[in-house]
Amino acid sequence: MLKGGPSSVNSSTVHRRVEKKKHSSLQQIFILSRDALMERKGRSALTILMVVVGGALMVAINGMSEGSAAFTNKQLVSLAPNVIFVSPGSKSKTFQEAPGLATQAPRLPFNGEVANTIKSLPYVKDVVPGYTAQVQLNVEGNIENTNVFAAEATAAFTIAPSLTLVPGSSVQNNNPSAMLVGYNIANPPGYTHNPLIRVGQSITATYHGTSRNFVVTGILNEAGNPNVDQVVIINTNTGNTFFHRLGQYDQMFVFARSGNDVPTVIQEMDRVYGSDSFGFVSPAAIIQAQKHTKAGGASFTLEVGFIAMLVSAIGVVTTLYTSVNERRKEIGTMKAIGAKPLFIMSTFLSDAVLIGFIGASLGIVSGIGLAYILSASGASGGGAYIAPIFLPNELLQVWLLSLTVTLLAGLFPAWKASRLSPLIAMRV
Repeated sequence: MLKGGPSSVNSSTVHRRVEKKKHSSLQQIFILSRDALMERKGRSALTILMVVVGGALMVAINGMSEGSAAFTNKQLVSLAPNVIFVSPGSKSKTFQEAPGLATQAPRLPFNGEVANTIKSLPYVKDVVPGYTAQVQLNVEGNIENTNVFAAEATAAFTIAPSLTLVPGSSVQNNNPSAMLVGYNIANPPGYTHNPLIRVGQSITATYHGTSRNFVVTGILNEAGNPNVDQVVIINTNTGNTFFHRLGQYDQMFVFARSGNDVPTVIQEMDRVYGSDSFGFVSPAAIIQAQKHTKAGGASFTLEVGFIAMLVSAIGVVTTLYTSVNERRKEIGTMKAIGAKPLFIMSTFLSDAVLIGFIGASLGIVSGIGLAYILSASGASGGGAYIAPIFLPNELLQVWLLSLTVTLLAGLFPAWKASRLSPLIAMRV
């Protein structure tokens, strides 16, 4: 048989006709679905809104969770991995609590003798004890409440090796009137005159009705860690007398020889003083706790998202089922002129797909905007601004989940429409 004979031509022609028919059917289905949604604008808009809310909630929570994790990691990077924050009291103290506060009364004096004993333990490189308190600073009539840490000023650079000072600063450990000021204290948010505190400036600090004058010998550059940026450091002995501590420290910084020796050092302190004598916090412990928190947050996000999606699915079922009842005459007419059940079912499933597509897409955009609004709102309330982070794969998962849920929700109404008898439908 010659190449390009009748059989070849007929096969090619049939294939083109089938493809054209398929394209025409899909176009008809889309047009019918679009017109049906437009005829019921109010109900369609409310159904789409349900899908938007579910998707936006998941996107916002995911973005803020990722941003919070990145913010915490950024802070921890600035801390030395071998440092252990030790406070008097039970080790059940969690890292969310304020440093220097114990969960119960200490069982032993937290003094210089304890500091020297800890320093003599194996794998301990150094111990820096200190006093903490909150004072009121008077800077040329401007009043600022801030946390004060009284310890060797050089310890701050051991705890956070990336710390630097503004030009003209100096560290004076033995000067009882010297004060190192954190970046956010020297440059408070919203203060129009920049900066509020300068090197060489005299400041009056008040603690429980007692006032004392200090001279700013140094200002720390921004570290990105609120625990460093929002604190001032003064001389150890000055803090002891100013805060009336009588040699009882509020906190000790214990430096292990390396980050790997931190668990061993903690075990040694437990062996010498008992397991309930101290509270321990270390960057490694915070990272581990943060991982558990993130895992719990992810589970919570899925639960919230599931509930939100379930509500939106119920809305889709209700909308499409009502649409089936309202369009029974239309369904009967289509069946009377030869429309197959699959075509009817596809038409109503197309309604669900359109609702899901629009709702999922708007949900992604709304969720991103909501996360930024919530983050900015938290920062305006005095907290640190934590920028949300959106991972493309997570956004895609939320989008696909929203679309899938609406499609599944549309199955029953679409099946119901395809099974409707044309005689019964035409009676309506």
